[in-house]
Amino acid sequence: MIPRKIIIHHSLTEDGKTVSWGAIRKYHMTDPKHKYIDIGYHAGIELVNDQHEILMGRMWDKQGAHTFGQNEGSLGLCFVGNYDEREPSDEMYKKGAEIIRLWMKLYHIDILDIYRHHDFATYKTCPGLQFDIIKLRDLLRD
Repeated sequence: MIPRKIIIHHSLTEDGKTVSWGAIRKYHMTDPKHKYIDIGYHAGIELVNDQHEILMGRMWDKQGAHTFGQNEGSLGLCFVGNYDEREPSDEMYKKGAEIIRLWMKLYHIDILDIYRHHDFATYKTCPGLQFDIIKLRDLLRD
């Protein structure tokens, strides 16, 4: 798989001081409606011990399971938290930009090929009503 775009998500779960990435992976692999072979996303951003971390998901050369009809040729990045209720912190945006910048460089992905999950599933708010995709793109331009 050669990624041509990046799709941004949120987990809709509370981001706390413990790692919930494993719980998301377990849910994706054991919930009867999913039964994925691994977590659906290629990476995640989560607050771990008071620091935002980039967490590995599926291997980047494997098709994800994050956006119906768009998984082939895309990388899925999940910001852990519920961003319908509040905006991600500046630090979370910066950490997300770090992995996105790497993907853009490795796979020659244009900044205009970074999408919200909502762009493909308009019935969802993902990555959240308070998630500012323009702010994220501005960080990538710096």
